[in-house]
Amino acid sequence: MEEIQPAMRAQPELLKLRYLVYDAAKKWDMALEIANFLHHQLPDDPWGGTHAGTALFALGRIQEAKDLTLKLAVQFPKDWPVRSNLACYCAKLGQIKEAQDWFAAAMAIDEKTVRRVGIADPDLEPLWQANRGTT
Repeated sequence: MEEIQPAMRAQPELLKLRYLVYDAAKKWDMALEIANFLHHQLPDDPWGGTHAGTALFALGRIQEAKDLTLKLAVQFPKDWPVRSNLACYCAKLGQIKEAQDWFAAAMAIDEKTVRRVGIADPDLEPLWQANRGTT
């Protein structure tokens, strides 16, 4: 990063890459800072807000992640990751019915991808456990 010209360091694509590096390193405070910056700089792009929610979640600030992501759901009605993330947050908060509703909303947008991602997502385990209990 130090070799990149200072004027270029604030470019959204480069900041997204920096976020992903911090994400991989589990440096959530730094990841959150970048995601929040992108969320405010690019309000018509769900990327920053979605990833800010992810960082908040990783920091254990699950209700904050949910609150932020609920606003994104209104602004981006066709974005399945927003709904999938809300399903995760609700599942972790023990709000199983709401988690089911958000997961269904994500599936309605892109069933194939959401099914593939959802099955492998350990954050949705409370949802799967609840579903096993009702069958």
